Amino acid sequence: MPRGQRTSARGNTTGSLGVFRLFGVPVRLHFTFVLLLIYLIVSRLGNPGPTSPVHDVIYLVGLFASVLAHELAHAFIGWRYGIKTIDIVMYPIGGVSRLARAAKAGEEFWVAAAGPLMNLFIGAALFGWLYFKHAHLSGLVPDLTRSVANADDLVAQIAGANVILAGFNFIPAFPMDGGRMLRAFLSKFKPEDEATRLAAWTGRMLAISMGLYGLLRPDFLLVFVAFFVYLGAAQESAAAMGRTLTSGVPVRAAMLTEYHTLAHGNTIRDAANLLLATSQQDFPIMHSEQVIGLLGRNALLRAMATDGPDAYVAGYMDREYTTLAPDMNLAEVLPLMANAGTCALVMEGERLLGLLTTENLSQFLLLRRFGW
Repeated sequence: MPRGQRTSARGNTTGSLGVFRLFGVPVRLHFTFVLLLIYLIVSRLGNPGPTSPVHDVIYLVGLFASVLAHELAHAFIGWRYGIKTIDIVMYPIGGVSRLARAAKAGEEFWVAAAGPLMNLFIGAALFGWLYFKHAHLSGLVPDLTRSVANADDLVAQIAGANVILAGFNFIPAFPMDGGRMLRAFLSKFKPEDEATRLAAWTGRMLAISMGLYGLLRPDFLLVFVAFFVYLGAAQESAAAMGRTLTSGVPVRAAMLTEYHTLAHGNTIRDAANLLLATSQQDFPIMHSEQVIGLLGRNALLRAMATDGPDAYVAGYMDREYTTLAPDMNLAEVLPLMANAGTCALVMEGERLLGLLTTENLSQFLLLRRFGW
């Protein structure tokens, strides 16, 4: 990849597991998604239905495929606008497509709309197929804890689930797609940060209402979903604030210029000594004046545990590290630096100029927020 655009697998979302690639896009399961699956399985065991477990598995796979198709639609429209999708992470309330750069207002509207429109298309196609079969359309509203009676009911429930997914995502509040569409619309009349605050506020109010209703009902699943809606709205608001504070600011303004490097012949013991003596957690590995890799704290500890302190750093360094050009817009870099533990090398050609870490970037944003 060209300089300033090389990425690394080290940018995975915290708490997610690498699963597979689809059309070149990594698809990961967040650990909370696995918790939701466990909850559904336990609910099913506690409330057995009239059908075999095979039907339930097909139903869950159908829902998973529907959410994945939703996210792939986002990725496809983003690709049409020249925006690369870093990965897709599956959460309990749906998937999240991480884009390599923030979409412009007009782009964001159609990127956001593509997901629920895909679910409407799937739902309409399945209902249409059943209509032409003269099937009895029963059970249009899916109940994740109830089994279905036959194949047509199974198809109808998957179709109904897609319609509900579309309707839920069209709600004009973050983190749903409708919130992004609302922000894109409001951005034509208001500054982006103000438009984001309005959409995020509606998301938080929706989450609080859902949570209170779930507690009074009581409905644990609804409270679970409300928590993630609130969290997503808060994260989107923080991300928008970050873009506002960094727009037009070059990477060189936030990078670390005082740092330590290691030679490819150094040992893990040498790296551990630097880790203890400094606050630095990621070390560029050099061969003469050329960067050949990056050793992070986790890799260092793994090497210490497996091969001991006398192992060479060259055997554990990451050769697919992230590099940034010093004059890149810092706002465009935020998606790449969104995860804890990420470190990027700021380079001009083959020359190392500095490091950009999430910790230093957070401090930079804090200072900018207070007028520095």
